[in-house]
Formats: sequence, C-alpha cells, structure tokens
Amino acid sequence: MKKIVLTLLAMSFVIMPCCAATWVAADRVAPVGKVLLEKNSLPTNTTFKVVNGAADNSDVSTTNVIQISSTDLTYAGNDSEVAAVVSNELGHIINGHYAKNKMRNIAKAAIAEKLSSDNVLNTAANSDFVNNKTSLSDNKEADITGADMMIQAGYNPLAMVVVITKMPGSTLEIVAGKPSNSERAMNVYNYLTYNYPTKVKAGYGCNEYRAFLAYADPIVKDRNSNAKKLAKFKKEQEKAKQTRAKNIAKYKSTGGLSGWDATYTILKQLSESSEK
Repeated sequence: MKKIVLTLLAMSFVIMPCCAATWVAADRVAPVGKVLLEKNSLPTNTTFKVVNGAADNSDVSTTNVIQISSTDLTYAGNDSEVAAVVSNELGHIINGHYAKNKMRNIAKAAIAEKLSSDNVLNTAANSDFVNNKTSLSDNKEADITGADMMIQAGYNPLAMVVVITKMPGSTLEIVAGKPSNSERAMNVYNYLTYNYPTKVKAGYGCNEYRAFLAYADPIVKDRNSNAKKLAKFKKEQEKAKQTRAKNIAKYKSTGGLSGWDATYTILKQLSESSEK
C-alpha cells in the first residue's frame, strides 16, 4: 500500500508541472495586449476581453475594453501569434474601421429607405462584392498597422503572415494552389520586406510560413528583376508607411479617438437633435 501511495505521489509531481506549463492563447491576451499598449505608447487604462464569435469594438473609446475573438485565437500557437491577433484588432480601432462601418451602414439604410429593393444603386451598396472588398481593404490596413506595433513590442511580425494563412481561405485560392488569404498575407509580407528587411531575413520557423514562402518568393524574384515593377512597389510601400504613421499619430493625439470616430459622433448627434 505504501508503495502505491509513493508511486501516485511521484506521478503527481511529474504531471503537475506539465499541467501548470500548459499554454492557452486566451490567457495570454491580457499580458501580450499590455505589452503592445505600453511599447507603442497607447492608453494603458484599456483592458482586454476574450469573446465568442466576432469582436465588436465600436464603443471602445468610451468603454476602454477591447474585445478579442476567441475564434481568431484558435489560430495562435505562441505569444507572437497572439500579438498578431490582438494588434490586428488594435489596427482596426486605430484606423477607425468600426466608425467607418457605422457610417457605411447609415448610408446603406438611407439608400434602402429612398430606393426600391431592385434599384441598381441599392443593390450595389448592399452587394456581397462591395462588403467583401471593404473588409479586405480594412484588414490589409489593420494588418500592417498591427505588424508595426508588434515590432515595437518585440514580437516577430512574421507571425501576422502565419496567423492570416492559418485562417480559412477561399475555394479559389485552394484551386489555384495559393495560401489561404494570400492577398492579405502578401500585403503584410511586402510591407515588412520594404520597411523591415532584417525582420524578414530572420525568418519564422513553422510549416505555414515555409509554405507561404514557396508562394511569395517567385513573386518577389519577378518583381526585383523588373525595374518598372520594383519602382511601383517602392512607391506603394512608401505611401503605405506614411499613411500608417499618420493614422497612429492622429489616434495618439486625440487620446484614442480616430477621425472617423469623431465624424460619426458628430453625425449621430446631429441626427438625434434634428427635427422629425
């Protein structure tokens, strides 16, 4: 009996440290988020909350609570990848995408109210194509803002590429043999290649990143061998760099209120105070 007890105790000492060391993405959101805020000189009175489904940070300027989607966290396997998820959400907030979406919805509602459901303008404003393009554009802008923040906070920015390619892609990408969300991932990779070449050279050790490089390297090689394509690439990346810097500087100067947030607030106040 004594031997059995001693054996069980010994096993518990082996198992307990293993359990204690278990890494859970959701548990890392708060500490990783805190580092991102501090290292990027953003308001540190902000807290993070993991939520099921899609995150809704449309009222973060008043609540000071940033929601992070538990679904997005399923694609994070280390702290750098958690930083990619969190910084992408911060990128959406900094660039005022939630406020933009509110205004888009107001415009769509106004069009729907004035025009019939089969009107060409109404159909165009509410089409899946327009919504998907809007979402892609917003994500690409948030991605590179997030990558910048990751670098300032000491995380590997290539984790942004990895997380994006881990997320479900389109059937067309699968048929074409492209990585999932290849356009978004390539957008981040291009930005990092131009602005932080040493970070790209350092690499990222995982199969998803190696698979992405198999797709990206021929594109980069072709671009670098064509003077016209390379000049266009440099011009686009310089513009993206300046826009990103301008947006984050504006966000900081207004204490966490983007220009789109301010515009939406004014429109909301006018609509509520107008005569019916």
